[in-house]
Amino acid sequence: MKEILETRTVRVGENVLIGSGHPIVVQTMCNTHTSDIEATVAQCKLLAAAGSQLIRITVPAMADVKHLEEIRSRLRADGVNIPLVADIHFSSEIAMAVVPVVEKIRINPGNFHPDHEKARALFGQFLGLCKQYDRAIRIGLNHGSLGKYIVEKYGNTPEAMALAAMEWVEMCIEAGFYNVVVSLKASNTVVMVNAYRNLARMMKERGVVFPLHVGVTEAGNGDSGRIKSCVAISTLLEEGIGNTIRVSLTEPPQNELPVAQYLAHRYSSAPSVSLGEREETILKAACDYGAPLLNHEVDDIPLEDEYLKDEILQACRRKFYKPEYIACPGCGRTLYNLEETFNRVKAATGEFKDVVIAVMGCIVNGPGEMADADYGYVGEGAGKVTLYRKKEPVLRHIPENEAVERLVELIKNDQVK
Repeated sequence: MKEILETRTVRVGENVLIGSGHPIVVQTMCNTHTSDIEATVAQCKLLAAAGSQLIRITVPAMADVKHLEEIRSRLRADGVNIPLVADIHFSSEIAMAVVPVVEKIRINPGNFHPDHEKARALFGQFLGLCKQYDRAIRIGLNHGSLGKYIVEKYGNTPEAMALAAMEWVEMCIEAGFYNVVVSLKASNTVVMVNAYRNLARMMKERGVVFPLHVGVTEAGNGDSGRIKSCVAISTLLEEGIGNTIRVSLTEPPQNELPVAQYLAHRYSSAPSVSLGEREETILKAACDYGAPLLNHEVDDIPLEDEYLKDEILQACRRKFYKPEYIACPGCGRTLYNLEETFNRVKAATGEFKDVVIAVMGCIVNGPGEMADADYGYVGEGAGKVTLYRKKEPVLRHIPENEAVERLVELIKNDQVK
């Protein structure tokens, strides 16, 4: 393993420490609706028992702040003291409302307001509140969801992602607020790895290095999702970049934890995890060969298992033997049965090996975070779907029971042209 990137230590709640010198922290996210308090409490208990050290819960509306408060209260009453992370999109008002409620808040400050200077002012207010309550935050920027200001100034590249994050990092430093974790996720493993490398370099040059939350967003499911996550995350962890991880799978969230635990143990003093022989073989191979392939140190790998070789090569974007899929893991904003739909899309589109297809749970993140996709399937709610070509919606309000067939028609028609 290469030289460790020395970071500050962030405390979340009473006992979770994130940063250099501490084991890698494993986390996941609820996929229940936050308004369904019973289901969310039950899932939190399940995830805590399975070894998650942090649990993230979406807060899509102001009404959900009270739901989150009740969820936390019930968990603490039952002796479940795992820190909770509120996941906020766009609303600075909601972000500030949850500060008294949970131990950590994940935000993208650039989304606080369309006017960049107003977004900065709101972020400053938010930091003051977090300092008052002694909270931790995660500044989370994703490829494809950079603000207009950043894209116009820097473009939409791994370096632009890092530069965008550094603006908010600088504001934290100026405010004397250091309980900060940063993430730059992407579904493209090459973009993701380069974005984190750029950010690590920039923070090191600045002289203040915050811990990094690493992960591949919208990785998909099954072997592909696990391999894609492992090749990218392990490449960074080999370089000492990464202090907390989430493996995002379009599966029940408890399925993410063994993969994250394997990575945490392999690259730190985190406890080991018991895996099946086949899963361990897959994860080990992805970690062994991910960095050499992503770094272009090798062009092929010595695996007799052709399926596993093809999966690893595709995850590293060195060969495409099937469609590339982007699929979010689902959360409380998801508007349909995401896992079932994703599997139907995969079954119906397997012939199109040279395309990238995204299946996204909601309109909040979908259009932005499927930046690499040729085609997108995005839930609208009320049993309706919008189909995208690149970033453009081309078919709106399609009934769910017709949407997969219409997606296939769209791809076929485009290939004939």
